[in-house]
Amino acid sequence: MSTTSQASQRINALLDENSFVEIGGLVTARATDFNLKQTETPSDGVVTGYGVIDGSLVYVYSQDASVLNGSVGEMHAKKIVNLYDLAMKMGAPVIGLIDSAGLRLHEATDALNGFGEIYKSQVMASGVIPQITAVFGSCGGGLALIPAMTDFAFMEEKNAKLFVNSPNALEGNEISRCDTSAAAFQSEETGLVDMVADEASILAQIRQLVSILPANNADYALTDCTDDLNRVCGQIAGCVGDTSIALSQIADDGLFVEVKQDYAKDMVAGFIRLNGATVGAVANRTEVYNEDGEVTDKFDAVLSARGAEKAAEFITFCDAFDIPVLSLTNVTGFAATKCCEKRMAKAAGRLTYAFANATVPKVNVIIGKAYGSAYVTMNSKAIGADITMAWPDAQIGMMDAKLAAKIICDGQGSEAIDACAKEYEALQNNVTSAAKRGYVDQIVEPADTRKYVIGAFEMLAAKSEGRPEKKHGTV
Repeated sequence: MSTTSQASQRINALLDENSFVEIGGLVTARATDFNLKQTETPSDGVVTGYGVIDGSLVYVYSQDASVLNGSVGEMHAKKIVNLYDLAMKMGAPVIGLIDSAGLRLHEATDALNGFGEIYKSQVMASGVIPQITAVFGSCGGGLALIPAMTDFAFMEEKNAKLFVNSPNALEGNEISRCDTSAAAFQSEETGLVDMVADEASILAQIRQLVSILPANNADYALTDCTDDLNRVCGQIAGCVGDTSIALSQIADDGLFVEVKQDYAKDMVAGFIRLNGATVGAVANRTEVYNEDGEVTDKFDAVLSARGAEKAAEFITFCDAFDIPVLSLTNVTGFAATKCCEKRMAKAAGRLTYAFANATVPKVNVIIGKAYGSAYVTMNSKAIGADITMAWPDAQIGMMDAKLAAKIICDGQGSEAIDACAKEYEALQNNVTSAAKRGYVDQIVEPADTRKYVIGAFEMLAAKSEGRPEKKHGTV
């Protein structure tokens, strides 16, 4: 199979059968410097056009590494910009399939200008239409900004390379020591990449993601629901640790589309459907289970800087596209490490801002402990949750009762401390006491979570909430 056919073949594998229509197939490079006039540049190294995924319109560009290594020149960039213009007019997603050496040196400033025009198109489209990129080959230098500015990025697990500076250009590093361009690094360490897999799986995952997202910020992602709206989630009480499993149990037909699944695993983020409507979900997590039911990772029930940043970015996307937000809260405080502390306050501030600033329907379910400022940050009623639910054994308060008793009864004996702890738990940490103060709207049995959450979002469907007039916030 030639790489010439590979660019088109990726598009055909992504879209519904026989639905792709190419645009600009006869475009070639205009530049003539460095004998470029003598070089064949079919489609100028990028196949562009439109088609459908599950019947929904999408616009796609796929870079052809067989034409000047897929490098971006003037006409190459203009084709992508033209695609964005059409997508914005029609209110449909743009999907970019990346395989390129980057800037085309033969065209110098023309190519640089082309990069800038692509960036501007992405910025104008941000929050208006979904933008998705998948990296299958090289994506280096200024080209790396393209997946960074899209909403979701995928990366092929073996051959894809994503970097601003190559690993060997980093002071004190070389690629055998740490391959900073590899999919593992970009998904696990930087959090830039949402999903890593083989090529066929990536294309399937993009189709799934497109099917659950709205086409634009004025669209409403809704499909027919065949699942029982009152379905009992009998096993959900055992999923407080791995909330990705809890979310799949709440969701219609068990579908949970997780994003950034290899980054900040202590925070879960992704999409579910409830009564056919797409809902964005974030949740604290203390355990990760593999497909065999084995625990592969464990975390304290604390909010990390990475987890807060991951959730904040996701909530901002949901708010831009009018997607309701569900949160599952189980947090006792903030991560206490030197690494986290460097940006903990800023990250927690951004998460607080994202929740409080979002005007979409917001429902919070407290499934475990909810202590201190970390609880307030996690979509509490105080910062704007429309409905707050809690399971009967949830604990809501300033801190663990025993720790509070030690502070209150400092210098007293163990019996006094134990008695104080019991009293503090009953008066301050008990979910009923929080409900009496109006901080919890409903106490629901874990097994009934699905039906109550669906009911809450149904009630909030027509929510309209204003904000002070301003250009934008600065957090």
